[in-house]
Amino acid sequence: MHDLRKKALLESGKTVSRKARARPEAPRSGGTLSPGNGSPASSRPGSRPGSRAPSTAGSLAGSRVPSEDEASEYDFDDAMTISSANSATGEDVYEDDTSNTWPERLQDRIAELQDRKRSSVQGREATLKAYTHILKHHFAQKHIEKNISDIHAALLRSIRSGSSDQERLLALQALAVTILNYPSDAIFDHVWSALKVACEDGEEDKIKIEAINTISIAVSLGGGSSSAAEEVLDFLLEIIESDGQSVGAPDNGNVVAAALQAWGFVASYMDDLSVQRDQAMEAFMEQLDSTDSDVQIGAGVNIALLFEAARDDEEETGESSDLQYNQHRIMTRMAEIVRDSSKAVSKLNRKQLKTNFQSIITSLERGLGPGYSTAGRSLANPHTGGSRMESGAGGEDGFVEFGYREKLRIHNQILIIDTWSTHARMETLKTVLGGGLATQYIENPAVREVLEGADVEFIVRTNRRR
Repeated sequence: MHDLRKKALLESGKTVSRKARARPEAPRSGGTLSPGNGSPASSRPGSRPGSRAPSTAGSLAGSRVPSEDEASEYDFDDAMTISSANSATGEDVYEDDTSNTWPERLQDRIAELQDRKRSSVQGREATLKAYTHILKHHFAQKHIEKNISDIHAALLRSIRSGSSDQERLLALQALAVTILNYPSDAIFDHVWSALKVACEDGEEDKIKIEAINTISIAVSLGGGSSSAAEEVLDFLLEIIESDGQSVGAPDNGNVVAAALQAWGFVASYMDDLSVQRDQAMEAFMEQLDSTDSDVQIGAGVNIALLFEAARDDEEETGESSDLQYNQHRIMTRMAEIVRDSSKAVSKLNRKQLKTNFQSIITSLERGLGPGYSTAGRSLANPHTGGSRMESGAGGEDGFVEFGYREKLRIHNQILIIDTWSTHARMETLKTVLGGGLATQYIENPAVREVLEGADVEFIVRTNRRR
């Protein structure tokens, strides 16, 4: 099945870069990343990303970075494919009263959210679940705009004083997707205190994780200022440094991994990380020794993000970033961790750790983004199909590297993730939107803006001659 599907894709279409169509002779560039509406600060071209946190309700599996020996000419199976049909993701598909259109169902759910006095806790849980599902899988800005103040108020009531942990959890998820559907210049200041309390006082780990996810979305797309973003970064870093102790989750790998991912997402919007850099680097280096592979991966990715930010600063200012960490020492440490990884760790986790650390090591060594494959093939061999390897780097004797292999396919588009900043943003969107990411990317300008740094190739279908 793998070979047949790859053959069919390769024979039925070809990829044409959007930038290549505009400037056929121009080399591909990562482009400029721009924040969403009301984001704390504008990003520089090709800046940073974050780590993969553990899956929560409605999240997609993390994108896979292929190993060097897996690289192929243009293997679509190495690109994560998302379609709006959902749902090989395992998330619950909640559809109620399908006789009505989704805007009609959404208005019913909004009315139920507002009518708290006549609702039960079970009813509110069902309403929040249905509301969140609709907003994940449909761009609903114009349908929620007129009620947005009431929606925010209802969600905050459930977050602050929900009658069950499930109600609070679902309200946090609902707030995150509401902000993505309707970015606001003012929402962060209204929700920051409640989200922080939910993270610190919530008894369930899942509530803490969802609060962390929602905080990162709120400060970046909800009108958070630069100082607010710095405050959030400090809050997240405290969670990481204390191994979760600061929010009542001591030695909790899931919570720390979520904080690492959120830190990368918020940091990807910052123009200047020099204030946070040294303390953050020290915390991430310490987390490389964690016994949780997700934490190790998240820490490693954020280290790569900081080095990417330093390179960007040097290119823009012409001055040394004075980063007080030796890249070679870090790469050596990561190689040791992969070699000495405990056999008590599952085979899958060991493989993920090895794959991600190889990607980070290559990035640090060559000053590149995530998922770059140095494997390749000679153009002299007529059976290699080397003419299709435009994205790789050329070498002596016609050798071409496979280049960036971390990709996401959405319908007829392939997003190439070639900066750590874009990686951070992609991982957070997958966590929050799950199987709805495809529809949101196609229809929601704010989501496209979040991922503006990804280079896009379009799959052009052609009719084969018989």
